[in-house]
Amino acid sequence: MTKKIFTLLAFTLTTLTASAQENKWFQDLKLSGYGMVQYQASDKENDEQNTFNLRLVRVALDGRAHDDFAYKLQMQVNGNTSEGSSAIRLVDLWGEWQKYEFFRVKAGQFKRPFTFENPMHPITQGFMCYSQNVSKLAGFSDRTGEQASNGRDMGLQIQGDFLKVNGRNWLHYQVGVFNGEGINVKDKDNRKDVIGGLWVMPIDGLRVGAFGWKGNRVGIGEKNRYALSAEYNKYDWTFRTEYIHSQGYGADITKGDKADGVYALCIAPVITKKLHVKARYDLYRNEKTWESSKTFYEVGADYLFSKNLQLNIEYARVNERSGHFNYNLVDAELDIRF
Repeated sequence: MTKKIFTLLAFTLTTLTASAQENKWFQDLKLSGYGMVQYQASDKENDEQNTFNLRLVRVALDGRAHDDFAYKLQMQVNGNTSEGSSAIRLVDLWGEWQKYEFFRVKAGQFKRPFTFENPMHPITQGFMCYSQNVSKLAGFSDRTGEQASNGRDMGLQIQGDFLKVNGRNWLHYQVGVFNGEGINVKDKDNRKDVIGGLWVMPIDGLRVGAFGWKGNRVGIGEKNRYALSAEYNKYDWTFRTEYIHSQGYGADITKGDKADGVYALCIAPVITKKLHVKARYDLYRNEKTWESSKTFYEVGADYLFSKNLQLNIEYARVNERSGHFNYNLVDAELDIRF
């Protein structure tokens, strides 16, 4: 069944591409995708792992309608490994009116405007997975117990860049209203989440920002979150750090109503645009106590054979205070773009 659906999807996207190329109303139509093949092993006591995995396989269609309207459709054709589902599913479907740089309107299903890391491409974010605080507090495998949604939701958003100095904008804002349920479902309680962010870019390559998220779910109660973020990305160097705080009960109310986490990372070029070494400190506290903390101390490297083929290798020492576990984890990934 899955094979038939994937074949139908590929045929449909190819047909749309061919038709759109003959229609001048559509511009810059592009069919693309990527796959991430993973090997991971750990020696955690009573839970050893040694497995190959298809981390992600996605196919996307994006382009423009006239000069003012951009759109994207993206399907995930392997399972979501965080919940073990093997179903093909829609992850993105949105359109954005982009006539004015300082005021753009986006509607559909897309990334929540929360943190710098959440909207990043899984390959270019730099490590074997998104940081723990982003995963648990931005809608991946969220603390609330909502369905795993890859940081996405359905809603309406406005955003823009302004205060241009010497050809470069200094300020960016974004704010949106969302169902609060995750992807591919209607709102179940008619309540909405409001999420927004503001950042400044005082020098080329540097941005410093803050984000807020307020929601209220039946059976869960209030969800109040904020994030503080900073990133420098220039000359093939990347430094990034983000702190996220969450107030509001999760799926397990015995774990309290507060959680937080922080990460800090560096990606440094050995050969520019070719070979990098990297390190990340990644801490998450599920109950905002040190006794509930889980910490990854990571080092690794990546090598780009070409812009479409990349190899990543990482080692992590993991400390789980709640279970008194200390263990080693090795991850290797081959990332392919097409």
